[in-house]
Amino acid sequence: MTTTTDARGPSFFLVDELPWPDETAVDTAPRELVEEARRKGARRKFLASGEGGFHSQYAEFPAGYTVPLHSHDRGELIVLLEGGCTLLGGGPTLKAPDSMVLRGGYEYGFTAGPDGMSFMTIRTAAAGTRLSG
Repeated sequence: MTTTTDARGPSFFLVDELPWPDETAVDTAPRELVEEARRKGARRKFLASGEGGFHSQYAEFPAGYTVPLHSHDRGELIVLLEGGCTLLGGGPTLKAPDSMVLRGGYEYGFTAGPDGMSFMTIRTAAAGTRLSG
């Protein structure tokens, strides 16, 4: 549920009241990535879609879920809320409340830790996703 008082006022995104969308009907990531995520129990909710100049998502990934190497055409800030992950290719292991800023075009991937992970992704523009390789 999104509540906005007026065009200049605040917008509120009540995560517990927002539905988990059918990602196969949303054109924001490559279909093969969306279908694998769905099979393995990864999911996300879409929050801000341009309000105040922000685009944001809330996501939950099960233990051991791997996001393959990919890139976005926009930069993003990822903030871990629970659990942790390890970046592919010898990157660091992050845990809540760690964060990372990834510039547009940077290729990365990660594996959720033994307790899974939940996180927020925040961007200043809508972004496309490209799988590496």
